Amino acid sequence: MYGLLMTTLNPGLTDDLTRRALRLVLDKTTDMAESTLRVPLHYYRDAKITEVEESQILRRTPLAVMPSARIPEPNDYVVRSVLGDSLLVTRDRSGQAHVFLNYCRHRGAQPACGSGNATRFTCPYHAWTYRNTGELAGVPGKAGFTGMRREDYGLVELPSQERHGFIWAVLSAEGSIDIDAHLGAMGPELAQLDYASYGYHDDREFVSEVSWKGALEAFAESYHFPFVHGESVIGQNTVADTSTHDEFGRHHRMGFPFNWITGLDTDPTGTWDPLMNMGVIYWIYPNLILANSPVGVEVLDMLPAGAPTRCTVRHSWMAKIPATTDEQRAVYDQIYSQVHAAVRDEDFAMLPQCGEGVRHGQHDHMLIGRNEIGVQHMIKTFAAELGVALG
Repeated sequence: MYGLLMTTLNPGLTDDLTRRALRLVLDKTTDMAESTLRVPLHYYRDAKITEVEESQILRRTPLAVMPSARIPEPNDYVVRSVLGDSLLVTRDRSGQAHVFLNYCRHRGAQPACGSGNATRFTCPYHAWTYRNTGELAGVPGKAGFTGMRREDYGLVELPSQERHGFIWAVLSAEGSIDIDAHLGAMGPELAQLDYASYGYHDDREFVSEVSWKGALEAFAESYHFPFVHGESVIGQNTVADTSTHDEFGRHHRMGFPFNWITGLDTDPTGTWDPLMNMGVIYWIYPNLILANSPVGVEVLDMLPAGAPTRCTVRHSWMAKIPATTDEQRAVYDQIYSQVHAAVRDEDFAMLPQCGEGVRHGQHDHMLIGRNEIGVQHMIKTFAAELGVALG
């Protein structure tokens, strides 16, 4: 018996998506690409391609540098490194978010470090002081700087916007930013998910010896689930090698059905909410993964780290219902510990082997299956930007 109930969850996340996933499971198939795809190894290991990726894509495209919930209160701030740049992300007393290059305009030291709540930041070298809105507020020994206009020496601010629960920035101070244009049809769906109401819980960052593009691809297929995640909740709760795939221009959405989705075939009175019946994973071009579960969302961003087959991975987790008690925080600690272990000890235990195969392989291409439709979409999207020929 196929499901009959209609819900009003989200225009982009309706019971129709659950119905599609259920039909794939019942038919023992998956959304498929039209054909297999040949990808030359230099797509992953050519240093010149990596340079172009950084200069022409990653430094010109809006990046989600931080969830809004990471700095929820006025005067909160966090310093993080993105592509080697130290960024100071602040929320001023009016609630406006800013993204600055965290370099003093005098001699280049870093005025801020770590995270906290502050209205001013003082450079540790000569104590130049900056407001959290970027203006230069104080210069010791100002007689030595005759003629300097203080307003000309504030922190360099990057183009940024706050949308859909994230603070986005372009890493070029001379660039511009339009998040609505960048996200296109994906924007309304992210708005419906309402990440701005989530509670930030924890994050970890590590380096892995694999291409940043190869790292992203691990979150675009479930072909590997029984082999890499067979002993964890991912492999045990999710139907392997089965997924829906929907393109949103350069972005996409994957739906990985949970085992219990088959219950809807015999009892259609259950919930048809896609977030309760599948892992809904978004790729936001170029480097952001949003892996949704019934209780929260994993936020992963992958970036190159100085070599074609080395990347940084930042893995955060946000709770759908923000924690207000120690008991809730303890439960979320356990959830984050489990999901981070799956990423670190399962996905990124395997992926460095892929990096080694790319570095040392003497075959001329890799073959991506029709069942890896999300991986194919990622590769085709980047290849179009990079001018890489595919077969």
